[in-house]
Amino acid sequence: MVDIDAAIGYVVAHGDPVERARLSYLRTGQPASPEIIDRLSDGQMAAGGWPASADGQVPSIDATCFRLSELDDLGGLQAGPVAERALQWLADAQRSDGTWQEHESLAGEAPAWAMPGDPEATLYLTSVAGFWLTAAAVEIDPYQTRGRYADVLARAAGFVASQLRPDGSWPSFLAAGWHAIGLLHQQQYFYESSRVQIVLGERLSEMAPADAAAMAAALRRVNLGDDWLLRNARKRLAETQRPDGGWDSNEGPIFDVNITLTALRACR
Repeated sequence: MVDIDAAIGYVVAHGDPVERARLSYLRTGQPASPEIIDRLSDGQMAAGGWPASADGQVPSIDATCFRLSELDDLGGLQAGPVAERALQWLADAQRSDGTWQEHESLAGEAPAWAMPGDPEATLYLTSVAGFWLTAAAVEIDPYQTRGRYADVLARAAGFVASQLRPDGSWPSFLAAGWHAIGLLHQQQYFYESSRVQIVLGERLSEMAPADAAAMAAALRRVNLGDDWLLRNARKRLAETQRPDGGWDSNEGPIFDVNITLTALRACR
């Protein structure tokens, strides 16, 4: 089993004020203070998104989705104008074919998973943007009866479903898979969502701890329940937890606290 107390201790010892506030919310459900939300909102552009870098002049799909994930860990996905403006910008940034792409001006600095015009990046960003809009809609109404972002999500799910191969795999990055599951499931593409889950289950034994944590947290977030894939992902996290209570990130030690918080969100 995952050593929850050791993971909590690792975040307390190594986390910054925002990360410790995220831990507090995960443990007690206490929303973050306005000061912490303000700290996270620093850099938010007038349109509602965040730039890819501190001096960026164009809002980024990838950066905005990352900020939404941080706000979600603080109970702030539906709390106030910061998240509302970000979500609305994200919805408005959808292209006519149901996809999301970064602005072409970001091509010189974009990582592979966010490269403007690249088909793999397009599928990844569409899955991630669709996931966070789904999470926001579920927050208001778990059964989606009020249909917030209904048209946006329907177009996104239709595109993602059209990209799946006959065996359930997808022509994009691994993380596109677990973000696509929530989007597809909530849009009633149950068969397609299940096929993606089977593929991820087959790859789980070789997943990095950060990927297992992110996948499990995503499955929890959009009410897929305590299914076989989530249970097995938690087993993978138990196998890969370090003696100090943390987990290794894919981007180096500076992000180890973030991925440890993600693992706690998956196991809470």
